[in-house]
Amino acid sequence: MGQRGNVVPTDSRGQAGNRPRSSEADGVKSRIVLAAVIAATVPAFSAAQSASPNTSDEPPRIKTLTPDEVRGYLAGEGLGMAKAGELNHYPGPKHVLAMAGHLGLSDAQKTGIEKIEASMTAAAVPLGREIVDAEGALDRAFADKTIDESSLSALTLHIGDLEGQLRAVHLSAHLATRKLLTDDQVMMYDGMRGNGGSEMQMHDHGG
Repeated sequence: MGQRGNVVPTDSRGQAGNRPRSSEADGVKSRIVLAAVIAATVPAFSAAQSASPNTSDEPPRIKTLTPDEVRGYLAGEGLGMAKAGELNHYPGPKHVLAMAGHLGLSDAQKTGIEKIEASMTAAAVPLGREIVDAEGALDRAFADKTIDESSLSALTLHIGDLEGQLRAVHLSAHLATRKLLTDDQVMMYDGMRGNGGSEMQMHDHGG
């Protein structure tokens, strides 16, 4: 008697069939729906802003964001998103350049950090604009009572993704800036910023 082999499911034509992947298909459909909602909602808010331009220096009014937050996002600022770096001895390029004289930056250091800041700003500004637009779309959807579970999920996930990207941009700049500084400069920076320079000194020198 021969050995019994594994049974392979076949379709009506005798060909091997694949198990249905309903969960994977559902996931693809869900992502398509979310993308469609974002594509329809966020540009609508941007168009509304463009149709009635603000001629003053006041930022667009969005209930979910303060005017300072809107200004910060539009300027590509981190708004506290880089604290993991700042509070653990990874200085930010903007503050380092502001303290260049006190830190005794060399010309090479200053040039390198200026490039880091420029790259950071170039990446952060469009992300900040997208966040403002998405927050505005979410605010308007609630105000107009057009929000539903699908659009709520799409917009909040989109905002979360954008904020994660913006945070990564700023933390990456802190990481790159640290590589151009000496330990003494970092300790001086921490002391001036109140970030616990003495703690770093004990750690780095085995205290």
